[in-house]
Amino acid sequence: MVETSTVAREKAAERADLDETVAGAVDRIVTEGAPRLHRAWPDLLATGVVAGIEVTFGLVALLLVTEATGSVLLGALAFSFGFVALLLGRSELFTEGFLVPVTVAAAGRARPRDVARFWFGSAAGNLLGGFVLTWVAVQALEALHERGVAMATVYVDHGFTREAFCLAVLAGAGITMMTRMHNGTDSMPVRVFVSVFAAFLLTGLGLVHVILDTLLIFFALHTGGAPFGYGDLGGFFVFALLGNVVGGVGLVTLLRLVRDRELLAAHRRAA
Repeated sequence: MVETSTVAREKAAERADLDETVAGAVDRIVTEGAPRLHRAWPDLLATGVVAGIEVTFGLVALLLVTEATGSVLLGALAFSFGFVALLLGRSELFTEGFLVPVTVAAAGRARPRDVARFWFGSAAGNLLGGFVLTWVAVQALEALHERGVAMATVYVDHGFTREAFCLAVLAGAGITMMTRMHNGTDSMPVRVFVSVFAAFLLTGLGLVHVILDTLLIFFALHTGGAPFGYGDLGGFFVFALLGNVVGGVGLVTLLRLVRDRELLAAHRRAA
């Protein structure tokens, strides 16, 4: 009987520790995320532009290493530089903004229109920063033109297929899981590792990411040698966006909201 009681107490303590960890992660998301949703327009657009620039540097590293080694996996590892820069610079990549803004709104600290504003501003900033820097990269790095066109064409040629949609769903889910893990730890080395691993999977598996792949397509279009145009880019963007939202919001974020519903209710009462 004594041993049984001891085991029961240990299990209860483990559950309490787990609940405390989950509560701490939710508190961090809400307290740190709320100010992000209420940034002024210039601040929101600026952080989005910086994120687009940082991802473009990762993209250039991907093209450079893949061209030099012929290995997509080594190129994917080089691309992780862009995600580490996003983490350390605290800039706003559009698809990283699925979990936090929705959770903040569910906690009663923002309205749906604040979430929509945040998404629009971060996406617009990402595209603007990426468009400009990919043009600069094309002018400076002629040796990477052929590789950039070839890699971008793969994504455009996917078309509107079930495979392409599922690749976009996986990308959205993976990025949102990365965000969730970032908020689940205070350890910067762990966060860096998570960023590197997520970036490696994203590009190594050829997942369809609305911002990253759009910037890659920008690069190809700037070369003047792409076998597709801006109309094809528009179709790709909408299709990839839908898949990313289904994966990031529909699969990961909403399930986390169900998991944390009592904690979020407490935040709403406090608000």
